[in-house]
Amino acid sequence: MSERRFRATTAFQRYLANPLTRLMPFQTLLETTGRVSGQPRRTPLGGRRVGESFWLVSEFGTKSQYVRNIQADPRVRVRIGGRWHHGTARLLPDDDPVARLRTLPKGNSMAVKALGTQLLTIRVDLTD
Repeated sequence: MSERRFRATTAFQRYLANPLTRLMPFQTLLETTGRVSGQPRRTPLGGRRVGESFWLVSEFGTKSQYVRNIQADPRVRVRIGGRWHHGTARLLPDDDPVARLRTLPKGNSMAVKALGTQLLTIRVDLTD
């Protein structure tokens, strides 16, 4: 069942939700560098800035394309409130992602928890 959920969710996100939400000027975006193409890849997501860090939880862990891109090149940009910030992403497999979701925006956190099969916490250390 989890593989079916993964395929359905990622197809919905890739072809419908992400193209629409990327157009919203204040939607939070994570920009990674494609590990094969070398091109910028922008993923709408939810998370929260805390000081000089931005926290998020990936619902599919290392199966998510943006997480694979981070593994290949951790240098990222995050658009928060319409402004771009450079940073370095760090995967935190020892962090409790369910507890982390309780500290992040509720709407996105509920969706990640409901749909996710391999939750993984990610922290982006912002440099500007």
